Amino acid sequence: MAERHNIAPGFVQDALDCLRARQIPTAPLLRAVGLPETVTQPVTNVQYGRLWWGIAQEIQDEFFGLGARAMRPGSFDLMCHAVLHSGNLERALRRSLQFLNVILDEPSGEMRIRDGEAVITLTDAHPRPAFAYRAYWLILMGVACWLIGRRVPLRLLDFACPAPQDRQDYRSFFGAPVRFQQQTTRLVFDSSYLTLPVVRSETALETFLREAPANILIRYRHDHDMSSRVRARLGAEPPVDWPDFDTMAARLGMSAPTLRRRLQAEGQSFGAIKDELRSVLAQRLLPDASLSVAEVAARLGYSEPSAFHRAFLKWTGQTPGSYRRSA
Repeated sequence: MAERHNIAPGFVQDALDCLRARQIPTAPLLRAVGLPETVTQPVTNVQYGRLWWGIAQEIQDEFFGLGARAMRPGSFDLMCHAVLHSGNLERALRRSLQFLNVILDEPSGEMRIRDGEAVITLTDAHPRPAFAYRAYWLILMGVACWLIGRRVPLRLLDFACPAPQDRQDYRSFFGAPVRFQQQTTRLVFDSSYLTLPVVRSETALETFLREAPANILIRYRHDHDMSSRVRARLGAEPPVDWPDFDTMAARLGMSAPTLRRRLQAEGQSFGAIKDELRSVLAQRLLPDASLSVAEVAARLGYSEPSAFHRAFLKWTGQTPGSYRRSA
């Protein structure tokens, strides 16, 4: 995973405040994650992710102690599993919001669609600092962007709290207008993104969770990474016409070892990307009663239905027949 010095030192102090409030020394944890006792320069997403994880273990709360109830360690993993098979971004966001509402109680999130905009509003009986809402948006949108394999550009963020003093980093981090002292806390984006399909698999989720929470600190721009270029090439043609690995490398203008190395650097492989795309396509085709399971297998590029049966069972934990009956 790429490391970027993109986390302002103020956000480190925000995170450490939950330890200070409990009179827990901060220096040991900072040393453990490779940071100085006084952080004055931007840190990498990996360093901040380690700090977030360390704080969560220390106080037994993945939400920095800022919710009405603790988000116990393991909650983030469970949320990701709960939304993985949502089908599209809208269902993934609604399930994520429901999950976080149950876990945190407050802030409580709700999404509404109006006039071409998706508006996610947080309600709260008690005032919370801007850092609490920032953490909420990071968790919610970090997972959402990963699920669809691309960044969702934001139009606006409102915070129902005062602006932190001398902290322009809040305004610059989200890449969208940020307003404080508003009546409600809300996040707004173009509702057309809600129809985008979830493109991730169980295998990809394992890698994602191993690297969390560092990876949700990157604003996803998968349109420029190598795995997305490969995914786009494969997605442009039916699986029966997919090229082999060497041919794909040639089409991308590089050698096979170079392509393999670049995919590995992103935690991906050619086979895993093909599995992701086949899994998504299979789940779209199986509910179509006009197609037999054998015909679906053939469309996915399998010469034998039995091979498709084994693959689908690995992807979803269900046979194609049982999935079709439950769809």
